Amino acid sequence: MASNPTPARRTSNIGEDLFSPVTSARISATIVNQIRTLIHQGQLSPGDRLPSERELCASFGVSRITIRDALRVLESSGLIEIRVGAHGGAYVTAPTSSNIISGITDMLAMSALSAAEITEARIIFELGIIELVCERAKEEDFEALEEIVARSRDSLESNNYNTALSAEFHIRLARSAHNRTLNLIVESFQGPLRYSLLEAQHAAPSMGDPGVTEHQELLKALKDRDPVSAREVLYKHLSRTYHRLAQEESPNP
Repeated sequence: MASNPTPARRTSNIGEDLFSPVTSARISATIVNQIRTLIHQGQLSPGDRLPSERELCASFGVSRITIRDALRVLESSGLIEIRVGAHGGAYVTAPTSSNIISGITDMLAMSALSAAEITEARIIFELGIIELVCERAKEEDFEALEEIVARSRDSLESNNYNTALSAEFHIRLARSAHNRTLNLIVESFQGPLRYSLLEAQHAAPSMGDPGVTEHQELLKALKDRDPVSAREVLYKHLSRTYHRLAQEESPNP
């Protein structure tokens, strides 16, 4: 995607003394970490142009091939953008929500998380957002949640209940807090959420009926703007699943 060029003179504020010569065997990874740290600390800001490849080679004391490898990693991470043309070069970019979500999702997917641990984290997270949902949820949020509950009821009646409906309800619940940071968290957590619900259904195949009933009770409390009742319903809902999973995952005596 084309970006507005940033004048090369921005490099005048970025001194070569920001960087340190590299002696590690994993040279390009060390360079990536140095530049990433400078970005996180705010010493390099979105729109800043990194020094040229030649200047970076001199600063780090490495070859141009090594610098190019490091820049490719930074670009794939969404931290910099390589531009061509009169104002070409490597520019620091503002991270996009998709990059953040992708990074957190990959981290969670590669972690050996148990379904019980995931559900325990959900208890803390979802109970924590209930007050915001009660304050900020709009009519369209309630309508969306009601529609999910209706589809869940239909699937139960046709003996075709799918835990994806429960995941959809809880994701939509979190979005109803209307907080962008919470949205990023819940979007990145979808994979573990769906996995934990599948494990819960394996432990209790009939979980759908009481679960949908509690979703309906929770929705009523939210529409009444009653965070105390909403938390009580949600805690009962999630803690039952947690204890069932913890028991299932515990080693047999």
